[in-house]
Amino acid sequence: MAQASARAVVVGGGIGGLTAAVALHQSGWRVTVLERAPSLEPVGAAISLSPNALRALDVIGLGDEIRGLAAWQGGGGGVRTPRGRWLSRSSADTVAERFGGPLVLLHRATLIDGLAARLPEGAVRTAAAATLDDPGDPAGRPARLRTPDAEWEADLVVAADGIHSAVRRTLFPGHPGTVYSGFTTWRVVIPVPGAAFAPHETWGRGQIWGTHPLKDGRVYAYAAAVTPAGGHAPDDERAELVRRFGDWHDPIPAVLAAARPEDVLRHDVHHIAEPLPAFHRGRVALLGDAAHAMPPTLGQGGNQAVEDAVVLACHARDLPAYTAARLPRTTAITRQAVKVARLNMMSNHAGTAVRDTVIAALSKAAPTLFLRGFDGIADWRPPQRPYAAGKAGTGKR
Repeated sequence: MAQASARAVVVGGGIGGLTAAVALHQSGWRVTVLERAPSLEPVGAAISLSPNALRALDVIGLGDEIRGLAAWQGGGGGVRTPRGRWLSRSSADTVAERFGGPLVLLHRATLIDGLAARLPEGAVRTAAAATLDDPGDPAGRPARLRTPDAEWEADLVVAADGIHSAVRRTLFPGHPGTVYSGFTTWRVVIPVPGAAFAPHETWGRGQIWGTHPLKDGRVYAYAAAVTPAGGHAPDDERAELVRRFGDWHDPIPAVLAAARPEDVLRHDVHHIAEPLPAFHRGRVALLGDAAHAMPPTLGQGGNQAVEDAVVLACHARDLPAYTAARLPRTTAITRQAVKVARLNMMSNHAGTAVRDTVIAALSKAAPTLFLRGFDGIADWRPPQRPYAAGKAGTGKR
């Protein structure tokens, strides 16, 4: 238990930052979250949470609530070609049995709301862009930050300020930062009247599309394409998606027909190719994208941030132990995500034909082929016992 006077300041009110704030609060720290945006309303769409992250959420008593609010993924779905042929099929129950829990999907706002509700009133301050002035010294001076209207001292600063982290640049000014991953992404969450489909990800030549139902009846769809960085559609991003994916298999045309231009989010993908030397310096710890931004091809970006948060709460008084626990794991997962991106974003015609043939053949011979890529990832367990949620379980929905 931290001393009663110990103060932690979390820079960034996203999923990783709020999870860290809740875990530290439950461990006895006085916590303040500084979020630069005017509200905690997330800019984003849905998030897939794998069993490793759900077990981390069990530590703060939120896992069972999220399982109840989310849609289980994988049931009857899999990977398809643009014409609709199934290359592999998946089973939600098989995922749960292999990894000790389900893979679930929910809107990011649902998770943000659940996390924020577990913090004391007044703990979150929005419109509070923070600058780190001094990382402090664990054996002496506190860390120091400032916002436009205040100065802060802290026994611990948690930098969860995202992929373009200003705190990371302050701590490690010689690090090259992020690199462009070679592709851009689009995301949309909308109702699609009359849509009936199995969840799927579709792999084309240098392009992918995914369609997944949410528990509230809406549809989460995402797309990615190999394209130069910084690009934008000449008209609007919905029209760009129609040009790229409008002739792909059902229900993709129906999703595009239901979307409005303002529903579509587009973001280039960047990742940290050269690992940081550490995830801490002085009294400051980095987590999530600020520490180890990765391509979304394993769906682990947010999941690893949640892991970071509960591990950090365990080692909040020993930040070298936090780095030792997290840096090797997240470096390996980032490298694996980059390798998967090279496979599913392959542009060469002959290469994609071979890829699809091999995937189809191996999936018939070994139906759990795709799940093997999550061995050592989805079966991770946190160092702490759950505070409130108890067992992760594999119970049916």
